[in-house]
Amino acid sequence: MTVFLIVVIAFVLLLIFMAMPTFRRHPDRKLLEGLKIAHRGLHNAEIPENSISAFLEAAARGYGIENDIHITADGEIVVFHDHTLDRMCGVSGRIEDITLAELKKLRLKDSDEQIPTLRECLNAIDGRVPLLIEFKCDSVNCDRLCEAANDILKNYKGKYFIQSFNPAVPTWYKHHRKDILRGQLAMPYNGKNIVKHLASSFLLNFGARPDFVAYDERAPKKLCFKLQKLLGALPVGWTFRSQKDLTDKNKLFKAYIFEGFIPDEN
Repeated sequence: MTVFLIVVIAFVLLLIFMAMPTFRRHPDRKLLEGLKIAHRGLHNAEIPENSISAFLEAAARGYGIENDIHITADGEIVVFHDHTLDRMCGVSGRIEDITLAELKKLRLKDSDEQIPTLRECLNAIDGRVPLLIEFKCDSVNCDRLCEAANDILKNYKGKYFIQSFNPAVPTWYKHHRKDILRGQLAMPYNGKNIVKHLASSFLLNFGARPDFVAYDERAPKKLCFKLQKLLGALPVGWTFRSQKDLTDKNKLFKAYIFEGFIPDEN
């Protein structure tokens, strides 16, 4: 019985070690706390997501901006959510297989908006509101994306935070840019991929030691998320799609990514 108890305690301690966020209290944590963040900018039927117009609309209202970045075939960084072009541009192809020049020929939905580069996005926002940048990458191109994005972001004077579903991204930032607030994105996962299971339960945090965890707002009662809050990670909720959801779950999170409505001022 004693041996069994020791094994159980050791296993629990191992899980806590694996899931532990950072112990530090980064000064930018206060900037993220309480922030309302427009998911892919403030977009609607006329203004496409992740467009310069969507970012300008959000900045004009004082909201933080969440966007997504990919690396192109020729090493440029563009702002776009999906890995493929079908939904937003009506053509087939993966971002990582296409050059920037080819992407610039396309338009977002039925608008005149092009797929913006990260540089264009930063120039448009110009430090007026904080940016929450989601890195879209797989294990093959992750370092390449982080390095190329950092070459651009290191000269940006505005405030920004980084996040990704891929733990390799906040891990890269832990080793190379400790000055940047880093986060781990997660959501409940029921598939067969063991790595995704570990990441969705924050059990790969030992590599990144994130400052904040961004979790699906529909599942705030998951034990793994509650543990992150208990261990000191700043809880960010995504994606709130109504004022009611935001109001009902306001106390469960400390920052709020929203889409499809304008949040109340209070």
